[in-house]
Amino acid sequence: MSKRVMNPAARIAAVALATAGLGASLVAGAGSAFAAEGKATAPAALTASAAVAAQADAQAHAAAQVKAAVAKAAAVKATPVKAVKKAAPAWVKPVASYALSASFNQGGAMWAHKHSGQDFAVPIGTPVHAAAAGTVVKAGPYGGGDGPAYGNAIVIKHGNGTYSQYAHLSKIKVSIGQKVGAGQRIALSGNTGNSSGPHLHFEIRTTPNYGSAVNPMAFLRAHGVGV
Repeated sequence: MSKRVMNPAARIAAVALATAGLGASLVAGAGSAFAAEGKATAPAALTASAAVAAQADAQAHAAAQVKAAVAKAAAVKATPVKAVKKAAPAWVKPVASYALSASFNQGGAMWAHKHSGQDFAVPIGTPVHAAAAGTVVKAGPYGGGDGPAYGNAIVIKHGNGTYSQYAHLSKIKVSIGQKVGAGQRIALSGNTGNSSGPHLHFEIRTTPNYGSAVNPMAFLRAHGVGV
């Protein structure tokens, strides 16, 4: 059997071709592996990116909420607190400063019957105030029609059906039919009529006329006036 000998040039060419083929296979295999790895890792990269973006959005939303809360708190703090205005009292004292003298239902030679009101000893010219809001129904000398013993006097009708009377005045500052408010100055105190000294005679009545008086001190205290 004879042994075939390959041409050296042909052998070199074959080895070159084989080597080239092996290299191509390696390159192709590497490329396939790279492609496969890329396909495997791409979803993980995209998921991580989405998580970072979601976290950033959540942080931005939380920061916006905090900023809004801080702004709201600052606005509330900056808003001035309105002072609560107290309602004006319905009844007040007829004079601000005084000394109590003759009291209601007191007997004595000064009166034909028992005393019909409460006397507040004050100097002549002391401001006299309406004890409550109402309408003037009597104003003038001779007790405004109740008799000369009262001197200059005023009677005011109030919304609760009662009347207040102010007597022995030196000056009258209101007229019949005039509406007045609680605490409004209506006269100056004096010593007119049947009076032993400067004072304000004050009555609470159930009608505008003499003879219907009730205890004025008890009435005022029942309506929150400290006298």
